[in-house]
Amino acid sequence: MAESGEPETTVDKREKEEKEANSTTEEISFRSLGVTEVLCEACAALNWTTPTAIQRESLPIALKGKDIIGLAETGSGKTAAFALPILQALLDTPTRLFALVLTPTRELAFQISEQFEALGSGIGVKCAVIVGGVDIITQAMALAKKPHIVIATPGRLVDHLENTKGFSLRTLRYLVMDEADRILNMDFETEVDKILKVVPKERHTYLYSATMTRKVQKLQRASLHNPVKVEVSSK
Repeated sequence: MAESGEPETTVDKREKEEKEANSTTEEISFRSLGVTEVLCEACAALNWTTPTAIQRESLPIALKGKDIIGLAETGSGKTAAFALPILQALLDTPTRLFALVLTPTRELAFQISEQFEALGSGIGVKCAVIVGGVDIITQAMALAKKPHIVIATPGRLVDHLENTKGFSLRTLRYLVMDEADRILNMDFETEVDKILKVVPKERHTYLYSATMTRKVQKLQRASLHNPVKVEVSSK
């Protein structure tokens, strides 16, 4: 470090910038981003002390009620980036069949459900996972109980929309398309179009993707309203 009276070197400046960057990151908490107390407690119970980059960028925007297109990799913390605003809105307006999360695979659907249930443990959130390879009648019974959050693969969800009596998404307030590039690469475009036709136009939509492909851009134009783009590089 330069002594008093000596000009600052490049190394000194770099050290100062790093310290400032670190202290800024340390000051940011879920609470400071606008997350309500009961959900902050749920984050603490999961040992989440500092929000990840995607959470820092997207939570304030989502909590203001804006649509989001988020470019982020798996493992970036994006599930909480969309789960926390949905749960916070659910607290304000408790409604059945409040949110739908579309995912490309059953494994991811179960992971997302686990995270919603962990974050929503203090508010009694009910989730239903609707994926292939599971008995469709058991799923229909779960949907009849009208869970707050439905996490689904597009193909199986369309099966229920077309064949399960009494099931509709008319009360839906939030739609999430997670790993949208993978959903579209797996040829779920027709199913996604069918789902978009039956969900309310007045809703909040979050689209998360690792890459911005032409198909994802087309889906963004069809499904989001004045979205804010949030991009977090893993590099």
